[in-house]
Amino acid sequence: MPLMDSLHIAIALAPLATYLLVLGMMNLSSRPLITTGGRDAAALAIAVSGLVVVGPMELFLIEEAAVSYGGWVWAMMLAAYALLVILIILLMRPRLVVYNITLDQLRPLLADVVARLDGEARWAGESLVLPQLGVQLYLEVAPLLKNVQLVSSGPQQSMNGWRQLETALATSLRRAKTSPNPAGGSLVTFGILIAAAITYVLARDPSGVMQALNEMLRR
Repeated sequence: MPLMDSLHIAIALAPLATYLLVLGMMNLSSRPLITTGGRDAAALAIAVSGLVVVGPMELFLIEEAAVSYGGWVWAMMLAAYALLVILIILLMRPRLVVYNITLDQLRPLLADVVARLDGEARWAGESLVLPQLGVQLYLEVAPLLKNVQLVSSGPQQSMNGWRQLETALATSLRRAKTSPNPAGGSLVTFGILIAAAITYVLARDPSGVMQALNEMLRR
């Protein structure tokens, strides 16, 4: 395996390994965790950032710019990637993700929160309308990862209403306990295996990897 390949493997997989480890530990927790769709998307964007670096970024890298600016060209491309991710997040409809909980466990907690926030709230199956908060949503379940998403179901949404819902639901979830998700063990295992593979390919020839890094940065 060429030395450059070892470097690229490490760059591509290190963020992904970290993401799998964190996600696995979250699923092994005995408490649910709530986050916004924006933060969830940002975490996923970080997880695949290494693949983006060794894929599209390097593919479309302008050689003249790399020679002129050296390592700074990578900083500029990463900044452009970050701005693109921020733009996508800003254009996304509101969404809340509750990890490590089932729909049956979340439904009564959410019903209690909704009753306190909006006396005019109406349920229709898994859909919910909170007219006083300006929030319309439906519940989407991901059984494998044991999470439930509260997804906006219309274009007219109040961001302030979503923030109130997130704050109130987060407070309610602090008192809740759940059983760990067995899938979390698999995620942690995969993360550890990937991290071990990265360590192995980097430790085989550190001087060669440094040389490859210098070439990549055009030093």
